[in-house]
Amino acid sequence: MLEKDLKEIVAQNIFYLRTINHMTQYELGEQINYSDKAISKWERADGMPDVYVLKNMADLFGVTVDYMLTEHLEQDQKIEKKPVNNKGRALIMNIIMIGIMSIALLIFVLVALICKQYIWQVFIYALPAVAIAGIACSGAWRRTFGLFLFISMLLWTTLLTIYFALGNYGTWMIFLLGIPVQVIVFLSFGVKINIRMSQKDNPILVTAMEKIQKKSKKNDE
Repeated sequence: MLEKDLKEIVAQNIFYLRTINHMTQYELGEQINYSDKAISKWERADGMPDVYVLKNMADLFGVTVDYMLTEHLEQDQKIEKKPVNNKGRALIMNIIMIGIMSIALLIFVLVALICKQYIWQVFIYALPAVAIAGIACSGAWRRTFGLFLFISMLLWTTLLTIYFALGNYGTWMIFLLGIPVQVIVFLSFGVKINIRMSQKDNPILVTAMEKIQKKSKKNDE
C-alpha cells in the first residue's frame, strides 16, 4: 500500500470517528494534547500521526489501531465505540460529590443525635475529598481546565480544613501560604494554554513542536 493511500485512509477514519462522536478538531486536539491545526492536517491527508498518537485516538474512540489503518466502506462503518458523553460524565461527577457531602451530613446528624453536638465543620472537612474526586475525574477525562479548578479547590479547602482543625482562628495567615502555590498552579496550566494557542496561530510552530515530540519519543524508546 502506498504511503499516500494510507494517509488518506487514516484521514477518513479520523474525520469519521471525530464526527460521529460530535467533537470539533479543537476538542479532539485537547484530548490527545495536539493542536487543531495538527488534526486538520491529518484529516486533509497532508500528514499522518505516529503510532503513539494513533493508539491514543483509538483508545479514545473505542476502536483498535488496526481499525484506524484500514479502509472502511461507509455502509460498513458500524463499530462498537465509546462515545464521548459529557452529560454522563457530569452526572457521574455530581453523584460522587453529592455522595461525599451526604456522608458528611450523615456524620453530622449522628453526632448531633448521639453526642448532642453540632459539628458543622464536618462539611468543611469534606471539601478536600470533593476536590480530590474532581481531580480524579478530570484527570481520567483529560479535562485541563477541570484539573486546574479542582487542584486550586484542593489547595484552598485543605488550608481551610487546617485552619478550623487548629481551633485558633487567629492563624488566618496560614492562607498566605496558598498564594505562591496558587501562582505556581496557575503558571503551570497557563503555560500549557499559551503553547496550544501559539500552535493554533502558527503552523510553523506546529511542525516544530511535532518534530520535538517525535524526537523525544524516540529517545525514550
